[in-house]
Amino acid sequence: MYIRELLVGAMAVCFCTVMAAGNVTKAGENHDGELIKLSSGYPFALTVQKLDAALVGKGFTVFATIDQKKAANSAGLDMPPTTLLVYGNPKGGTPLMVAAPDFALDLPLKVLVREEGDGQVTVVYQPAASLDGRHGLPAGLAAKLGAGEAVIAAAIKAPN
Repeated sequence: MYIRELLVGAMAVCFCTVMAAGNVTKAGENHDGELIKLSSGYPFALTVQKLDAALVGKGFTVFATIDQKKAANSAGLDMPPTTLLVYGNPKGGTPLMVAAPDFALDLPLKVLVREEGDGQVTVVYQPAASLDGRHGLPAGLAAKLGAGEAVIAAAIKAPN
């Protein structure tokens, strides 16, 4: 059990390093190959709950919820609240992996929830359109993965 926690902690640190090194956009901007960053209208834990419930409610499977802060803590490290939701829909993703087997490296999809130093909660994901053509995926197929993006945006929008 201890080794598993250390491995999860190491994976969390590596993932955060990779995420920090990637291209990012300002909130709401959508540019191919870049990440989308949105501000949540809710506190951290409620944002994670709302995203999970919204994705499941729209027919997605949440394959894993990785509490990266907890993993970091298990390795004797600290970081702000950070959770990665790994989600998808086998009916949507499987045909893409059949068309381009190496595309499985990009599936399932992921959405990152993190709390900034000022308490603001940021939700980050890679837009489906930016995956088009990766790993031999025929042009136009990645767009089929974009349904979750509207679900994510709606789930974190603050009530009026």
